Amino acid sequence: MLTLKDNLLIFSDLDGSLLDHDSYSWQAAQPWLQRLNAARLPVIIASSKTAAEIIVLQQRLGLSAFPFIAENGAQVVFPAAWHRPARVFGADYAAIVNALRRLRASFAFRGFADVDDATVAQWCGFTPAEARLARQRAGTEPLRWLDDERQLAQFRRALAQQRLALTRGGRFYHVMGRGVSKGRAARWLTRRYQLRHQRAFATLALGDGPNDLPLLQSADYAVLIRARHGAALRLPATRRGRLYRSRQTGPAGWSEGLDHFLLSGNVRRIAHE
Repeated sequence: MLTLKDNLLIFSDLDGSLLDHDSYSWQAAQPWLQRLNAARLPVIIASSKTAAEIIVLQQRLGLSAFPFIAENGAQVVFPAAWHRPARVFGADYAAIVNALRRLRASFAFRGFADVDDATVAQWCGFTPAEARLARQRAGTEPLRWLDDERQLAQFRRALAQQRLALTRGGRFYHVMGRGVSKGRAARWLTRRYQLRHQRAFATLALGDGPNDLPLLQSADYAVLIRARHGAALRLPATRRGRLYRSRQTGPAGWSEGLDHFLLSGNVRRIAHE
């Protein structure tokens, strides 16, 4: 059973989950954000966005009191009250960009480091100022894949030889250090919460993309939000916790998942595919 009175950490993806994939609106999730704030339950952003981007969104969403996970788990950033420096996992950005430059002769792709702010703004539907924030990276590189699927498999192997990995988000592929994921960062941050407060916490995670699967698997309870684009995702049979698949997309699906697990105060067992 989950209730608003539980020791609960909520980890949430942004694009296509808490934020609408196209408009970036969170209006449909606002009532739940207000409920969670009143209950003093942490909503911890876990996104492919950079720390610079997330800080701005945290302020707009009213979530600045909480840590967050940036760049698909490559970075964990703490609020000032925690008196802790940010933690970076895996390879740093300069090392990733250098490795990709060595692979450019064999594969066709374009990353954020290859273009200017105006191009990133066009790719993402951002303003130039937002694009500048998106290019302030610590440990991952988003890229547009311009080659075929067979080459993509070879690209993954070439990255592995450089101790790097590839994951797919809602808009881009992301190159990062081997072993980096939202799930690993969420587990690490959950332990920090337990040590800080000297008590156990249950975890609930919400996401919609392939890069969210490690996060959903790491949580006690998971909401797989229906993606607007792409095929339905599957979680491995060995996943931890219980799973709810939303019927709605974006922040409406996000709220639907919280309705399922918290509004009724009752966890129902869900049959999955």
